[in-house]
Amino acid sequence: MKKKQSILRYEGVQTLLASLLCILGGLFIGFIVLLIIEPSGAWEAITAVLKSYFRYSSAKLQLKYLGQTLTRTAPLLMCSLSVLFAYKVGMFNIGAAGQYVAGACAALYVGIGLHMPWWVCLIAAMLAGALMGALSGALKTFCNVNVVISGIMLNWIALYVTNMTLSMEGIKNPMSPYTVQLRGVNPGALIPQMGLNTFFGNEKSVTIAIPLAIIMALVVWFILNKTKFGYELKATGYNFHAAKYSGMKENRNIILTMMISGALAGMGAALLYLTGIEEWETTISSVPGMGFNGIAVAFLGGLSPIGSILAAYFIQHITMGGGNVDLSVYCAQISGLISSLIIFLCAFVAFFKLAIQNHLRKREEAALLAAKPEKGGEDA
Repeated sequence: MKKKQSILRYEGVQTLLASLLCILGGLFIGFIVLLIIEPSGAWEAITAVLKSYFRYSSAKLQLKYLGQTLTRTAPLLMCSLSVLFAYKVGMFNIGAAGQYVAGACAALYVGIGLHMPWWVCLIAAMLAGALMGALSGALKTFCNVNVVISGIMLNWIALYVTNMTLSMEGIKNPMSPYTVQLRGVNPGALIPQMGLNTFFGNEKSVTIAIPLAIIMALVVWFILNKTKFGYELKATGYNFHAAKYSGMKENRNIILTMMISGALAGMGAALLYLTGIEEWETTISSVPGMGFNGIAVAFLGGLSPIGSILAAYFIQHITMGGGNVDLSVYCAQISGLISSLIIFLCAFVAFFKLAIQNHLRKREEAALLAAKPEKGGEDA
Protein backbone atom coordinates (compact mmCIF):
# COMPACT_ATOMS: atom_id res chain seq x y z
CA MET A 1 0.00 0.00 0.00
CA LYS A 2 1.39 3.41 -0.95
CA LYS A 3 2.43 5.48 2.02
CA LYS A 4 0.51 8.72 2.41
CA GLN A 5 2.65 11.82 1.88
CA SER A 6 3.06 14.13 4.87
CA ILE A 7 1.15 17.40 4.57
CA LEU A 8 4.40 19.21 5.40
CA ARG A 9 5.79 18.00 2.06
CA TYR A 10 3.56 20.44 0.15
CA GLU A 11 5.38 23.66 -0.73
CA GLY A 12 2.29 25.76 -0.01
CA VAL A 13 2.08 24.40 3.53
CA GLN A 14 5.79 25.05 4.09
CA THR A 15 5.40 28.62 2.86
CA LEU A 16 2.39 29.18 5.12
CA LEU A 17 4.23 27.86 8.18
CA ALA A 18 7.32 29.94 7.36
CA SER A 19 5.20 33.08 7.00
CA LEU A 20 3.43 32.40 10.29
CA LEU A 21 6.80 32.03 11.99
CA CYS A 22 7.82 35.43 10.57
CA ILE A 23 4.61 37.02 11.87
CA LEU A 24 4.90 35.46 15.33
CA GLY A 25 8.58 36.38 15.53
CA GLY A 26 7.86 39.99 14.57
CA LEU A 27 5.06 40.26 17.11
CA PHE A 28 7.20 38.76 19.84
CA ILE A 29 10.13 41.08 19.23
CA GLY A 30 7.73 44.04 18.99
CA PHE A 31 6.26 43.04 22.34
CA ILE A 32 9.76 42.97 23.85
CA VAL A 33 10.37 46.50 22.54
CA LEU A 34 7.09 47.64 24.10
CA LEU A 35 8.16 46.10 27.41
CA ILE A 36 11.43 48.02 27.27
CA ILE A 37 9.64 51.33 26.58
CA GLU A 38 6.90 50.94 29.19
CA PRO A 39 6.23 47.48 30.72
CA SER A 40 2.88 48.38 32.29
CA GLY A 41 1.15 49.13 28.99
CA ALA A 42 2.91 46.65 26.71
CA TRP A 43 0.17 44.01 26.66
CA GLU A 44 -2.58 46.57 26.04
CA ALA A 45 -0.56 48.14 23.21
CA ILE A 46 0.17 44.88 21.38
CA THR A 47 -3.46 43.76 21.69
CA ALA A 48 -4.64 47.17 20.43
CA VAL A 49 -2.47 46.74 17.33
CA LEU A 50 -3.81 43.24 16.72
CA LYS A 51 -7.44 44.08 17.43
CA SER A 52 -7.47 47.15 15.16
CA TYR A 53 -11.12 47.84 14.29
CA PHE A 54 -12.33 44.97 16.53
CA ARG A 55 -11.77 47.21 19.54
CA TYR A 56 -15.03 49.04 18.76
CA SER A 57 -18.09 47.66 20.51
CA SER A 58 -20.41 48.88 17.76
CA ALA A 59 -20.78 46.47 14.82
CA LYS A 60 -21.40 49.41 12.49
CA LEU A 61 -18.09 51.02 13.43
CA GLN A 62 -16.29 47.70 13.05
CA LEU A 63 -17.65 47.33 9.53
CA LYS A 64 -16.84 50.97 8.71
CA TYR A 65 -13.17 50.63 9.67
CA LEU A 66 -12.96 47.19 8.11
CA GLY A 67 -14.04 48.89 4.90
CA GLN A 68 -11.28 51.48 5.24
CA THR A 69 -8.76 48.71 5.89
CA LEU A 70 -9.84 46.82 2.77
CA THR A 71 -9.76 50.02 0.72
CA ARG A 72 -6.10 50.52 1.64
CA THR A 73 -5.38 46.81 1.23
CA ALA A 74 -6.28 46.91 -2.47
CA PRO A 75 -3.38 49.20 -3.58
CA LEU A 76 -0.96 47.34 -1.30
CA LEU A 77 -1.98 44.06 -2.93
CA MET A 78 -1.46 45.54 -6.39
CA CYS A 79 2.05 46.71 -5.47
CA SER A 80 2.88 43.24 -4.16
CA LEU A 81 1.61 41.71 -7.42
CA SER A 82 3.88 44.13 -9.29
CA VAL A 83 6.90 43.00 -7.29
CA LEU A 84 6.21 39.26 -7.43
CA PHE A 85 5.40 39.30 -11.16
CA ALA A 86 8.80 40.76 -11.94
CA TYR A 87 10.50 38.52 -9.38
CA LYS A 88 8.99 35.39 -10.93
CA VAL A 89 10.62 36.48 -14.17
CA GLY A 90 13.99 36.94 -12.48
CA MET A 91 13.97 40.69 -11.81
CA PHE A 92 13.71 42.66 -8.59
CA ASN A 93 11.33 45.54 -9.27
CA ILE A 94 12.27 48.04 -6.56
CA GLY A 95 10.94 50.63 -9.00
CA ALA A 96 7.36 49.63 -8.10
CA ALA A 97 7.30 52.66 -5.78
CA GLY A 98 7.99 55.04 -8.67
CA GLN A 99 5.53 53.24 -10.92
CA TYR A 100 2.93 53.65 -8.17
CA VAL A 101 3.70 57.39 -7.99
CA ALA A 102 3.42 57.73 -11.77
CA GLY A 103 0.05 56.00 -11.62
CA ALA A 104 -1.16 58.41 -8.94
CA CYS A 105 -0.01 61.36 -11.04
CA ALA A 106 -1.81 60.17 -14.17
CA ALA A 107 -5.02 59.19 -12.37
CA LEU A 108 -5.35 62.50 -10.53
CA TYR A 109 -4.30 64.69 -13.45
CA VAL A 110 -6.74 63.01 -15.83
CA GLY A 111 -9.48 62.99 -13.21
CA ILE A 112 -9.08 66.54 -11.87
CA GLY A 113 -7.46 68.38 -14.75
CA LEU A 114 -9.25 66.73 -17.68
CA HIS A 115 -12.48 65.69 -15.89
CA MET A 116 -12.44 62.20 -17.34
CA PRO A 117 -14.49 59.26 -15.99
CA TRP A 118 -12.97 56.77 -13.57
CA TRP A 119 -12.19 54.05 -16.10
CA VAL A 120 -10.19 56.47 -18.25
CA CYS A 121 -8.27 57.56 -15.13
CA LEU A 122 -7.60 53.90 -14.29
CA ILE A 123 -6.27 53.16 -17.77
CA ALA A 124 -4.13 56.32 -17.66
CA ALA A 125 -2.62 55.21 -14.35
CA MET A 126 -1.80 51.77 -15.75
CA LEU A 127 -0.22 53.28 -18.87
CA ALA A 128 1.90 55.66 -16.77
CA GLY A 129 3.12 52.80 -14.58
CA ALA A 130 3.77 50.67 -17.65
CA LEU A 131 5.84 53.48 -19.19
CA MET A 132 8.01 53.70 -16.08
CA GLY A 133 8.44 49.94 -16.10
CA ALA A 134 9.28 49.94 -19.82
CA LEU A 135 12.01 52.54 -19.24
CA SER A 136 13.62 50.34 -16.62
CA GLY A 137 13.29 47.26 -18.84
CA ALA A 138 14.71 49.06 -21.87
CA LEU A 139 17.71 50.29 -19.87
CA LYS A 140 18.33 46.69 -18.80
CA THR A 141 17.94 45.29 -22.32
CA PHE A 142 19.81 47.85 -24.41
CA CYS A 143 22.26 49.39 -21.91
CA ASN A 144 22.68 46.51 -19.42
CA VAL A 145 21.66 48.80 -16.54
CA ASN A 146 20.61 46.82 -13.48
CA VAL A 147 16.85 47.18 -12.89
CA VAL A 148 17.49 47.89 -9.21
CA ILE A 149 19.67 50.91 -10.02
CA SER A 150 17.35 52.27 -12.72
CA GLY A 151 14.33 51.60 -10.52
CA ILE A 152 15.72 53.60 -7.61
CA MET A 153 16.63 56.52 -9.86
CA LEU A 154 13.25 56.52 -11.59
CA ASN A 155 11.48 56.48 -8.21
CA TRP A 156 12.78 59.96 -7.43
CA ILE A 157 12.24 61.25 -10.96
CA ALA A 158 8.62 60.12 -10.78
CA LEU A 159 8.15 61.74 -7.37
CA TYR A 160 9.35 65.21 -8.37
CA VAL A 161 7.59 65.14 -11.75
CA THR A 162 4.39 64.19 -9.94
CA ASN A 163 4.79 66.99 -7.39
CA MET A 164 5.28 69.53 -10.16
CA THR A 165 2.41 68.22 -12.27
CA LEU A 166 -0.11 68.07 -9.44
CA SER A 167 0.90 71.54 -8.20
CA MET A 168 -0.61 73.11 -11.30
CA GLU A 169 -3.46 75.58 -10.96
CA GLY A 170 -6.82 73.87 -10.79
CA ILE A 171 -5.35 70.62 -9.52
CA LYS A 172 -3.73 71.69 -6.26
CA ASN A 173 -5.84 73.12 -3.47
CA PRO A 174 -4.61 76.74 -3.04
CA MET A 175 -5.38 76.59 0.69
CA SER A 176 -3.36 73.43 1.44
CA PRO A 177 -0.46 71.37 0.10
CA TYR A 178 -2.87 68.71 -1.15
CA THR A 179 -4.69 68.27 -4.42
CA VAL A 180 -8.33 69.28 -4.51
CA GLN A 181 -10.86 66.68 -3.46
CA LEU A 182 -11.85 64.53 -6.40
CA ARG A 183 -15.32 64.09 -4.96
CA GLY A 184 -15.94 67.83 -5.18
CA VAL A 185 -14.62 68.62 -8.66
CA ASN A 186 -15.33 65.42 -10.62
CA PRO A 187 -17.45 62.78 -8.88
CA GLY A 188 -17.48 60.77 -12.09
CA ALA A 189 -13.77 60.04 -11.60
CA LEU A 190 -14.50 58.11 -8.41
CA ILE A 191 -14.53 54.33 -8.74
CA PRO A 192 -18.18 53.19 -8.45
CA GLN A 193 -19.37 51.58 -5.25
CA MET A 194 -22.07 49.38 -6.78
CA GLY A 195 -23.67 48.92 -3.38
CA LEU A 196 -20.58 47.45 -1.70
CA ASN A 197 -20.46 50.33 0.79
CA THR A 198 -23.77 49.20 2.30
CA PHE A 199 -22.01 46.11 3.66
CA PHE A 200 -19.42 48.27 5.42
CA GLY A 201 -21.43 50.81 7.37
CA ASN A 202 -21.95 53.03 4.30
CA GLU A 203 -18.23 53.84 4.22
CA LYS A 204 -17.77 56.09 1.16
CA SER A 205 -14.32 54.81 0.27
CA VAL A 206 -15.51 51.21 -0.24
CA THR A 207 -15.75 50.62 -3.99
CA ILE A 208 -15.27 47.88 -6.54
CA ALA A 209 -11.52 48.57 -6.19
CA ILE A 210 -11.43 45.76 -3.61
CA PRO A 211 -12.81 42.98 -5.86
CA LEU A 212 -10.83 44.39 -8.80
CA ALA A 213 -7.57 43.89 -6.87
CA ILE A 214 -8.53 40.31 -5.97
CA ILE A 215 -9.46 39.57 -9.58
CA MET A 216 -6.07 40.91 -10.71
CA ALA A 217 -4.35 38.58 -8.24
CA LEU A 218 -6.17 35.63 -9.79
CA VAL A 219 -5.29 36.85 -13.30
CA VAL A 220 -1.60 37.13 -12.40
CA TRP A 221 -1.66 33.61 -10.93
CA PHE A 222 -3.29 32.26 -14.08
CA ILE A 223 -0.86 34.00 -16.43
CA LEU A 224 2.23 32.85 -14.56
CA ASN A 225 1.14 29.25 -14.01
CA LYS A 226 -1.30 28.30 -16.75
CA THR A 227 -0.20 30.03 -19.94
CA LYS A 228 2.57 29.62 -22.50
CA PHE A 229 3.25 33.34 -22.21
CA GLY A 230 3.88 33.01 -18.47
CA TYR A 231 6.16 30.02 -19.04
CA GLU A 232 8.25 32.01 -21.53
CA LEU A 233 8.55 34.91 -19.10
CA LYS A 234 9.67 32.65 -16.26
CA ALA A 235 12.07 30.78 -18.55
CA THR A 236 13.69 34.09 -19.52
CA GLY A 237 14.13 34.94 -15.86
CA TYR A 238 15.55 31.55 -14.89
CA ASN A 239 18.16 31.53 -17.67
CA PHE A 240 18.42 34.44 -20.05
CA HIS A 241 20.86 32.71 -22.43
CA ALA A 242 18.96 29.42 -22.51
CA ALA A 243 15.77 31.30 -23.38
CA LYS A 244 17.64 33.12 -26.13
CA TYR A 245 19.07 29.97 -27.71
CA SER A 246 15.74 28.17 -27.52
CA GLY A 247 14.21 30.81 -29.76
CA MET A 248 12.42 32.96 -27.18
CA LYS A 249 12.44 36.73 -27.64
CA GLU A 250 14.34 37.44 -24.44
CA ASN A 251 14.67 41.22 -24.90
CA ARG A 252 10.98 41.62 -25.62
CA ASN A 253 10.13 39.46 -22.60
CA ILE A 254 12.19 41.61 -20.22
CA ILE A 255 10.61 44.87 -21.40
CA LEU A 256 7.14 43.33 -21.47
CA THR A 257 7.58 41.96 -17.95
CA MET A 258 8.54 45.36 -16.58
CA MET A 259 5.66 46.99 -18.43
CA ILE A 260 3.14 44.59 -16.89
CA SER A 261 4.76 44.98 -13.49
CA GLY A 262 4.60 48.77 -13.79
CA ALA A 263 0.98 48.68 -14.95
CA LEU A 264 0.04 46.69 -11.83
CA ALA A 265 1.70 49.24 -9.54
CA GLY A 266 0.12 52.14 -11.42
CA MET A 267 -3.27 50.49 -11.11
CA GLY A 268 -2.67 50.19 -7.36
CA ALA A 269 -2.32 53.96 -7.07
CA ALA A 270 -5.53 54.48 -9.02
CA LEU A 271 -7.37 52.04 -6.75
CA LEU A 272 -6.43 54.24 -3.79
CA TYR A 273 -6.78 57.82 -5.02
CA LEU A 274 -9.85 57.23 -7.16
CA THR A 275 -11.78 56.13 -4.07
CA GLY A 276 -11.48 59.63 -2.59
CA ILE A 277 -10.07 58.28 0.68
CA GLU A 278 -7.13 60.70 0.51
CA GLU A 279 -5.45 63.35 -1.66
CA TRP A 280 -1.89 63.66 -2.93
CA GLU A 281 0.43 65.89 -0.92
CA THR A 282 2.44 67.94 -3.43
CA THR A 283 5.18 68.88 -0.95
CA ILE A 284 6.33 65.40 0.10
CA SER A 285 10.05 64.84 -0.27
CA SER A 286 10.13 61.07 0.09
CA VAL A 287 8.74 58.33 -2.10
CA PRO A 288 5.51 56.87 -0.62
CA GLY A 289 6.05 53.59 1.16
CA MET A 290 3.23 51.72 -0.58
CA GLY A 291 5.49 50.42 -3.34
CA PHE A 292 8.23 49.38 -0.90
CA ASN A 293 5.69 47.72 1.39
CA GLY A 294 4.58 45.71 -1.62
CA ILE A 295 8.00 44.03 -1.57
CA ALA A 296 7.41 42.84 1.99
CA VAL A 297 3.87 41.66 1.24
CA ALA A 298 5.08 39.70 -1.79
CA PHE A 299 7.67 37.82 0.26
CA LEU A 300 5.42 37.39 3.29
CA GLY A 301 2.87 35.85 0.94
CA GLY A 302 5.47 33.39 -0.30
CA LEU A 303 5.68 35.07 -3.73
CA SER A 304 2.21 33.71 -4.43
CA PRO A 305 -0.60 35.95 -5.75
CA ILE A 306 -3.07 34.15 -3.50
CA GLY A 307 -0.79 34.36 -0.47
CA SER A 308 -0.28 38.07 -1.16
CA ILE A 309 -4.00 38.71 -0.68
CA LEU A 310 -3.81 37.48 2.92
CA ALA A 311 -0.43 39.09 3.57
CA ALA A 312 -1.59 42.49 2.27
CA TYR A 313 -4.64 42.42 4.51
CA PHE A 314 -2.61 41.45 7.58
CA ILE A 315 -0.01 44.20 7.10
CA GLN A 316 -2.72 46.80 6.57
CA HIS A 317 -4.69 45.45 9.55
CA ILE A 318 -1.85 46.01 12.02
CA THR A 319 -0.93 49.30 10.35
CA MET A 320 -4.42 50.62 11.02
CA GLY A 321 -4.27 49.15 14.53
CA GLY A 322 -1.20 51.22 15.33
CA GLY A 323 -3.40 54.27 15.74
CA ASN A 324 -5.17 52.62 18.67
CA VAL A 325 -2.23 52.49 21.08
CA ASP A 326 -2.01 54.82 24.05
CA LEU A 327 -0.34 57.84 22.44
CA SER A 328 0.60 59.26 25.83
CA VAL A 329 2.98 56.31 26.27
CA TYR A 330 3.72 54.97 22.78
CA CYS A 331 3.79 56.61 19.36
CA ALA A 332 1.34 55.64 16.61
CA GLN A 333 4.28 54.40 14.52
CA ILE A 334 4.61 51.37 16.78
CA SER A 335 2.61 49.37 14.21
CA GLY A 336 5.17 50.45 11.63
CA LEU A 337 7.89 49.07 13.87
CA ILE A 338 6.12 45.73 14.22
CA SER A 339 5.46 45.63 10.47
CA SER A 340 9.14 46.37 9.86
CA LEU A 341 10.17 43.53 12.15
CA ILE A 342 7.88 41.14 10.32
CA ILE A 343 9.22 42.45 7.01
CA PHE A 344 12.79 41.93 8.21
CA LEU A 345 12.00 38.36 9.21
CA CYS A 346 10.51 37.77 5.76
CA ALA A 347 14.10 37.48 4.58
CA PHE A 348 14.23 34.24 6.57
CA VAL A 349 11.22 32.61 4.88
CA ALA A 350 13.54 30.53 2.71
CA PHE A 351 15.58 29.64 5.80
CA PHE A 352 12.48 28.47 7.67
CA LYS A 353 11.35 26.41 4.67
CA LEU A 354 14.80 24.83 4.45
CA ALA A 355 14.67 24.01 8.16
CA ILE A 356 11.28 22.30 7.68
CA GLN A 357 12.62 20.32 4.72
CA ASN A 358 15.72 19.25 6.68
CA HIS A 359 13.51 18.14 9.57
CA LEU A 360 11.38 16.04 7.22
CA ARG A 361 14.43 14.48 5.59
CA LYS A 362 15.98 13.52 8.92
CA ARG A 363 12.68 12.07 10.12
CA GLU A 364 12.35 9.96 6.98
CA GLU A 365 15.94 8.76 7.25
CA ALA A 366 15.34 7.75 10.86
CA ALA A 367 12.18 5.87 9.84
CA LEU A 368 14.07 4.02 7.09
CA LEU A 369 16.84 3.00 9.48
CA ALA A 370 14.28 1.77 12.02
CA ALA A 371 12.47 -0.28 9.37
CA LYS A 372 15.67 -1.81 7.93
CA PRO A 373 16.47 -5.29 9.38
CA GLU A 374 19.69 -5.66 11.27
CA LYS A 375 22.65 -6.90 9.25
CA GLY A 376 23.36 -9.72 11.62
CA GLY A 377 19.81 -11.04 11.23
CA GLU A 378 20.14 -11.03 7.43
CA ASP A 379 23.39 -13.03 7.51
CA ALA A 380 21.80 -15.59 9.80
